[in-house]
Amino acid sequence: MDYLLGTEWEIVPAGGATGEAFFAQFEEQKLFLKRNSSPFLAVLSAEGIVPKLVWTKRLENGDVISAQQWMDGRELKPSEMNADQVAKLLKKIHRSKPLLGMLRRLGKSPLQPETLLRTMEEGLDIDLLTIPSVIRSLEFLNSELENIPSEETTVCHSDVNHNNWLLTEQSELYLIDWDEAMIADPAIDLGQLLYWYIPKEDWVNWLDLYGIKLTEHLKLRMRWYVYAQTLNSIQWYKSKNRFDEMNKWINYLDVIF
Repeated sequence: MDYLLGTEWEIVPAGGATGEAFFAQFEEQKLFLKRNSSPFLAVLSAEGIVPKLVWTKRLENGDVISAQQWMDGRELKPSEMNADQVAKLLKKIHRSKPLLGMLRRLGKSPLQPETLLRTMEEGLDIDLLTIPSVIRSLEFLNSELENIPSEETTVCHSDVNHNNWLLTEQSELYLIDWDEAMIADPAIDLGQLLYWYIPKEDWVNWLDLYGIKLTEHLKLRMRWYVYAQTLNSIQWYKSKNRFDEMNKWINYLDVIF
């Protein structure tokens, strides 16, 4: 990385699961660097959804390094996820034609519920299939599968955890970490956010800010995708031998049931 910016820059790993992100600083200049980020980043930047993209450079080995403006700020707290800013930014994302157009050009096609369910079922370890809450969840997913399809598909972030929302010192809000972006039913994002962070008695008001009504079909779709995502999380934590987190999500199946 030094030869990209010069030896006067201090470059340190920025953490994260991939080890492909770095923080660079020289005097008052600060950049966030990432290796092989998607071309999608440029559109996210242009739409004001992530911090500004400053430049991209292709290396001799074919890797592409992107540099974004570093924004001093903090992640949102769980209690802040009911803020107007969150609902309005998610609405902007879901209704963005440039974002949708770019993902289509990158070869993405809408995720179908049956595809998600079959992939998830095939990926579950056999011993998980003996757990009563997992069995009950799979029965629900299969029994409601034909009731889930929706004509509406949008760009979905697919991990709207509060850790991925950046609030800057200037009160600007960004949604970061777009590695799992997809074209899908917006209920994927809405279900995560409402189930994890918003009391049910506040769902109607939150969705009013977002711009839609809470229908019975939306309730069913959100619940369906939350079950599917929870099962995926259980399998992921099990594969990493992180059994405390795995058990937490197993218990969560009982909570949402």
